[in-house]
Amino acid sequence: MFQASRLLAAALVWAAALAAPVHAQPPGDDGIVRVRSAYPMDETIARIRADIAAKGILFFQAVDQAQLAAKAGINLRPSTLLEFGNPPLGAQFLTANPNAGLDWPVRLLVSQDESGVVWATWTDFAWIAKRHGITNRQEQFATATGVVESITSTVKAP
Repeated sequence: MFQASRLLAAALVWAAALAAPVHAQPPGDDGIVRVRSAYPMDETIARIRADIAAKGILFFQAVDQAQLAAKAGINLRPSTLLEFGNPPLGAQFLTANPNAGLDWPVRLLVSQDESGVVWATWTDFAWIAKRHGITNRQEQFATATGVVESITSTVKAP
């Protein structure tokens, strides 16, 4: 029950974030990167998960935040948090600063806005590096950026 409460709290935080204005790339001061999907919610998630699997990346979980909110009697637009990563790469950030574990594994939010547009959203890795004061892992952060950009390119609207 405690974990469900934590997940519901996370869903509510993400719901508030969804109400924020869309940030153009490069990300703004908040480090948020958003890619508009060319597909509906379920297909976006399926395509992203298929690409993660095809790349041999470890998939940890999908958290359907709207479903959790509904169980608590709260209406939330579709919102699913995907968590995945490459432990040998992610460990590089943790060895640089253990607090970087707050941002690993990679989290990719797939959500639908009030007009029905589906978005894939993640935190910019350069922003994560700055947040944790990591200055000696530029190559690894660039690799992580390239991987997530590649994954989201499978759904990116033209």
